[in-house]
Amino acid sequence: MRDGDTLAAIATPPGNGGVGIIRLSGPLAEPIARSLSGKRPKPRYAHFRHFRDADGKLIDSGLLLYFPAPQSFTGEDIVELHGHGGSVILDMLMRRVLELGARPANPGEFSQRAFLNGKIDLAQAEAIADLISAGTEHAVRSAQQSLQGVFSRHIHHLTDELIELRVYIEAAIDFVDEAIDFLGDGVVANRIVQLQQRLHQILATARQGRLLHDGISVALAGKPNVGKSSLLNALAGFDAAIVTDIAGTTRDVLRERIQIDGMPLHIIDTAGLRNSDNIVEQEGIRRAHLEIEKADKILLLLDSTAQTETDPVDDTLIDSNRAITRIFNKIDISGVPPQILETPQGTSIYLSAKTGAGLDLLQQHLKQSVGFGETQENTFVARRRHITALENALASVNQAANQMQHHAHELVAEELKLAQNSLGTITGEFSTDDLLGEIFGSFCIGK
Repeated sequence: MRDGDTLAAIATPPGNGGVGIIRLSGPLAEPIARSLSGKRPKPRYAHFRHFRDADGKLIDSGLLLYFPAPQSFTGEDIVELHGHGGSVILDMLMRRVLELGARPANPGEFSQRAFLNGKIDLAQAEAIADLISAGTEHAVRSAQQSLQGVFSRHIHHLTDELIELRVYIEAAIDFVDEAIDFLGDGVVANRIVQLQQRLHQILATARQGRLLHDGISVALAGKPNVGKSSLLNALAGFDAAIVTDIAGTTRDVLRERIQIDGMPLHIIDTAGLRNSDNIVEQEGIRRAHLEIEKADKILLLLDSTAQTETDPVDDTLIDSNRAITRIFNKIDISGVPPQILETPQGTSIYLSAKTGAGLDLLQQHLKQSVGFGETQENTFVARRRHITALENALASVNQAANQMQHHAHELVAEELKLAQNSLGTITGEFSTDDLLGEIFGSFCIGK
């Protein structure tokens, strides 16, 4: 951020449209608006204005809005120019804005200024990008929760508890010679337990929120002709993959992003696993193993007409650290009813990818296996870095509880300080320039 400069960016997507918007933020925003339109704008009013170039020639006509500091999104003077959405018109208007002293904004720089000026915290800033990129209705609602500060309030409440407890412990250490043992009456230990419980709850909700942000990847694995591609098509709701009776039809990895009641899933169809002399098929099988190891969950497809609960393919997958669910397909041929069974080997589901019988059992199993609830009212969007920060905070509080048992009170206070610092990285109270650059660099230009 450069002191005193004014940002400008086209805030609408590239291409032609009914309306195009140019956004400005900084001390020159209002003077530029005056130069373009010939009139001083009234704060928080929509004015119809003609926008002209340096020679007075008309560039475009549209609405002009002015939001003076500090009552604006960035905390600075903001002007929005709403004109026609032609790319040439917007380029002409943008050139004139730059001639009048603004500079092109970097990706996410408007949101970054809002963060730096204390209008939003870092979690709320990230929620803006999550709201724009949300792929499901649940993801939209959860991003709105984060943007409204629900996640941040949880973090601030935890931080306040940590600070209060640290102050109490450090004061008690300073007065260790007093007759009353402030640290031995169980109060501190009980409050640490409460912190652990609260962190567990928020971490569980944050993990749920991460599902809404990232989704999970599910790999379909198995021998050729067990119905992997048919299951992909059934889950996707259209013919995403070619299905034939010829073994080895799928040679490469196929991916489809789908939703199950608002839960995003990345379904990955892989080549049939078998010994093959075909070089192309061998490469497909190699890629299949790579995808299987990267997936969050594996659906191992088996042929229910084989009348067996085991399969040679199990030996190639059983050592995987990913969760495996066995799918016994083709029950329309074997006559086995659709069902879900819990066995010593794990969950087994009997279905028909061809007719759809039992598909609802698989969908329900996928939601339950990742902890996706039917209602998401209290869920906020979370990212991987948020999960890591919460896990680090919980580890520090756990360590504080352990040190408390050994009466190492100075170390207890230090662990609580580390927990506080971890939480501070979520809201931006403790952040680095590299972290800010990484976060805001992924935003849209003009946001």
